[in-house]
Amino acid sequence: MNPPALEIPRLQGDTAEDPLGNALTWGALLPPFRTMGGDLARWSTGTRVAWDGDHLHVEFRCEDHDAWGTWLERDAPLWQEEVVEIFLAAGESDPQLYYEIEVSPLCALFDARVTNPLGTRQEMVVDTGWNCAGLVWSVASLHHRQDWRARLAIPWSGLGLRVAPRALRANFFRIERPRGGEDEFSGWSPTLTSPPDFHRPARFGLLRLIE
Repeated sequence: MNPPALEIPRLQGDTAEDPLGNALTWGALLPPFRTMGGDLARWSTGTRVAWDGDHLHVEFRCEDHDAWGTWLERDAPLWQEEVVEIFLAAGESDPQLYYEIEVSPLCALFDARVTNPLGTRQEMVVDTGWNCAGLVWSVASLHHRQDWRARLAIPWSGLGLRVAPRALRANFFRIERPRGGEDEFSGWSPTLTSPPDFHRPARFGLLRLIE
């Protein structure tokens, strides 16, 4: 199973004043998430991605019967509860430096800069002191079961880029922990690890930004 590649369209119009508006009524829709072993996830996560000159736009729509969390402060260990996650690095090669951004159903945020020279957890360093400057995010209930939506507008400048890159190595993940049920780790490009491990940059997919 090779890492996937996807073309990401440019948003039309001006999103500068409201980067979390109705921008993602269109854009690239990612295929259904799969578990880290490659099976189709039980819990659906609809994910759309688009871009403009200032931001990468991401929207998650999470099917959920029990959306929960306890952490509220920034950079808390959100991965211990329920969360959606984004991993990003500019360019097409396997990254040794990438950015991790997480959002919980309670709208808590985790963002970090990850140095991973070996592509595994050996010698990996996670810098939680890094904040993505200018990042905008929101969470809303979708009023069906306990489904929830997370939207993010990630500024290129916050990733240390002067302009939008032509390509990104990226992955999109979800951790679903139904109370009284079995945890599920799913994503766009399964990392094929057991136990599940998202920090496998060689398994990140490729996003090509097109006009």
